[in-house]
Parts: sequence; structure tokens; C-alpha cells
Amino acid sequence: MKQLTKAEEEVMQVLWQLEKSNVAGVIDELPEPKPAYNTVSTIIRILESKGFVDHEKEGKGYLYFPVVRKSDYSNQSINKLVDGYFQGSFKSMVSFFMKKNDMSLSELESILNEIKKDKK
Repeated sequence: MKQLTKAEEEVMQVLWQLEKSNVAGVIDELPEPKPAYNTVSTIIRILESKGFVDHEKEGKGYLYFPVVRKSDYSNQSINKLVDGYFQGSFKSMVSFFMKKNDMSLSELESILNEIKKDKK
């Protein structure tokens, strides 16, 4: 799976949220200052060429929808982060974030409980 630019990720976040939208609908959900219509349209076409988005005809225009699930992309991005910065060690990553973000033991325990709950 290809990596996305920041602008592409921002558009994908909106499409994942909306599930299906035209370009104008995507723009409505983006923060101010709103990008130009042509800019968003170009980004969506790039996402389509990368295999992240597809479209269906609606009237004179198109509705775009994600074909890559957010969870799949998130998992790939996290693995790339862990491999690139923490030598593939999730333990090193968690340790880093605990130290840099001043995470308390109760917060860590809460995360561990969520993980245990998800595994059941």
C-alpha cells in the first residue's frame, strides 16, 4: 500500500467519515481556509490512481468513496512508523511516548485494559 501525502490523508479522512461524497461535499468538511475545488478534485484523482478511492457516476458528476479501509491504512502507517523510528519494537515506541508525553501509569494501565478487552 502506498503512503499518502498530508493533503491526501486529509481528504481521505473526510471520505472515510462521509463514506461517499462529491468534491463539493469533501470541501465542506475540510477546515478553513477551504482549498480550491480544482485542488481537491486533483487530490481525489491522485487518490484514485493510487487505489485508495473509486467513483460512481451521479447525474453530471461523480460520487467518490474509499476502497481502502481506514483501519488497514492506519495499521500500515503505524507499522512503518515502528519500523522506521523504533527498529520494529512496539515496546520502544510505547516507552518513547510514555517519556515524551508524561503518560501516567494509570493511563498505561487503561490502554492495556483496552487491548486485553479487544483481544477477547
